[in-house]
Amino acid sequence: MALRLFASRFTSRFGISVHPRAYATVIMDLKYTDSHEWVKVEGNSATVGITDHAQSHLGDVVYVELPDEGASVTQGESFGAVESVKATSDVNSPVSGKVTEINEELNNSPGLVNSSPYEKGWMMKVQLSDSGELDKLMDADKYGKFCEEEDANH
Repeated sequence: MALRLFASRFTSRFGISVHPRAYATVIMDLKYTDSHEWVKVEGNSATVGITDHAQSHLGDVVYVELPDEGASVTQGESFGAVESVKATSDVNSPVSGKVTEINEELNNSPGLVNSSPYEKGWMMKVQLSDSGELDKLMDADKYGKFCEEEDANH
């Protein structure tokens, strides 16, 4: 409860709209994949990471494998991996394009993926090659329902 209270104070302080859920935070202004990645688009640039729902299922993240800057990524295909105390999982790109920046901070602090999946735990920034791909992604409401159904079936 204290974490959710902190999250709501944090998000209201920074003007981020949030859709609160019992199990995880879903940010309203992002797009989501069914493999639990998020993307925030600003102009022709997209910031990518894994969702709060994903990190909570992974457990403590101990290593993050990221692509090289300048690499090409394709929507729905793996660009890296997240290793936790429970498992190693591929991370898929929600968009296609060229990697313009990676979050170097994750090399020394992979736990940022757990503690701040939408802010400090972002993984890469991509120059979009096809903004139409965003139409294939879920909005916050659809993603929230998707997570609820997925959790109910497990």
